[in-house]
Amino acid sequence: MPEPQDPNAEHAQAAAEIEADVGVEHIADVYAKALLAAGENAGQTPQLLAEFDLVVVGILGRYPELQEILASALISHEEKVGILDRVFGPQASPMLMHFLKVVSRRGRLDCLRAIHNQAHELYDRMQGRIDVRLTTATPLGSALAGRIAENLRSLLGGQPVLTRVTDPELIGGAVLRVGDTVYDGSIANQLKTIRQQIIDRSAHEIQSRRDRFRDPAGN
Repeated sequence: MPEPQDPNAEHAQAAAEIEADVGVEHIADVYAKALLAAGENAGQTPQLLAEFDLVVVGILGRYPELQEILASALISHEEKVGILDRVFGPQASPMLMHFLKVVSRRGRLDCLRAIHNQAHELYDRMQGRIDVRLTTATPLGSALAGRIAENLRSLLGGQPVLTRVTDPELIGGAVLRVGDTVYDGSIANQLKTIRQQIIDRSAHEIQSRRDRFRDPAGN
């Protein structure tokens, strides 16, 4: 017979995971801002980000075992610097190599992918670009996507970078995510909301009847 799970332990684990995610986001934001500041001071931000893309996506994305080595706490900073020099040195600029070694010295190479994502998000904001994710039940045509993007440009006051996603589970409508804000217009979500409202209303009525039964005088 399986042992009953401790809800407090589950909540504690969930809270720890949330705190870990928040911690990584904060670290990524700090280092991404430092990288962009260095690029802006040198007038080389686009080139620097392109090099960073090559490192994170082009190389680490193809060789995940290398990423695991760089992220490992069992590998010393000196060993990691040697790996960085051998693998990235011939291709990366001194500016990016210095950045990677600083991140290594601080023991944060495990956050490299998060730093990369945050750097692009921050740079898009600097350029007036806004990340928009549009999820629909069926594939969206390019012409319609273009009209949506055009409408969003005037509403958002910036250049929307539209990512189209198809989710067959949506009954209809669309789910629009602008940055961290979600605008859900799908019928499926509306049905879930209505269903929950019915459940909540029924539970309230049942509780009210119980209260009246316990105290017929209404006191």
